This record gives sequence, C-alpha cells and structure tokens, in this order.
Amino acid sequence: MTDKSGLAGLFESTPRAAARLPLADEIEPETDEEACAAFGYLRGTRDRALAVEFRYRDGNSDYFPYSWLGPWRFNPSVGLLLKFTGDVVTLVLIRGSNLDAAVNQGAMNLTDCGLQRHRITWIREMDQAELKRVGDSGPTIDRIEVAEFETVEEQRKWLSQFAPVFAR
Repeated sequence: MTDKSGLAGLFESTPRAAARLPLADEIEPETDEEACAAFGYLRGTRDRALAVEFRYRDGNSDYFPYSWLGPWRFNPSVGLLLKFTGDVVTLVLIRGSNLDAAVNQGAMNLTDCGLQRHRITWIREMDQAELKRVGDSGPTIDRIEVAEFETVEEQRKWLSQFAPVFAR
C-alpha cells in the first residue's frame, strides 16, 4: 500500500500556505476574439477564421465557410454584398452605416482588415436601441438579407430588386 501523503509531498515545491489558486473573478478570460456591437473578430493579425456567422435579431444564425467566399463588393451608401458559392450561390447583403469604420483604436474594421483577411467570426443585426447607442461612433448593422440562387438570372433579378447599385 502506498502512503498518499508521502507521494504528495514529493511533488510539492511550495508550502501549502503559500499555494493558493486564484478565485474565478480574479482570472481574466483568455480569448483570441474581440468584438464591437456589430461584429466579432480574431485579434491576431495573422489569425484566420474558418467560417463567419450571421446573427439575426430573431435569434437565428447562418454560418458560411470562408472557403466558399468569392468576390464581394462594398458601397458605403448601400452596404456590403458577399457572394458564397457552395451547392448553390448565396448572396448576403449587409445593410448598415460606417461599415468600414475602425474599431479597437483603429486596429480593425469590417472590410479590409476583417472580411478581406478572414478575421471576422460573426456579424449581427442590431436592434434600434443599439443602433442609437452606437450612432456615428462606429459600425452599425441594420439588416442582413440572405438569398440562395441556382441561376445567374435569379441573382440579377434579386439584385435589381433589393440592391440595384450592385447589379451589373
């Protein structure tokens, strides 16, 4: 039979009184993500997300892998149009304001530092109180519209109806 108190003493390097684990509220959570009201992103400049989540006001979400992300367009007066190509073509129209505004002391934005570099992990629709609170101080997402298409003609028709500035 093994003496447990003797074994425990072999692995102790500090006296018991000095060894204290921190309380839960004393520990800062370690995370590789940051967020603003409109979107979340990976902090590391070389980090890449595998997918982006679109969060809707009603609590539902859609996820799309970055490997499906094709060309996307940005028009400050209309929003962002993302094209995902998988089994079908999915267009995601993100409407909001200040979508290219810098957050986190200028280290990140939704467009070139975020989506272009695959660092955005989620984008969410904001309610009226949140839109009002952020105002002109940062990016806001009014609405996210998602539509799936099997033909180019369907895409053109939808774009001409919902976002004619992006139709070509």
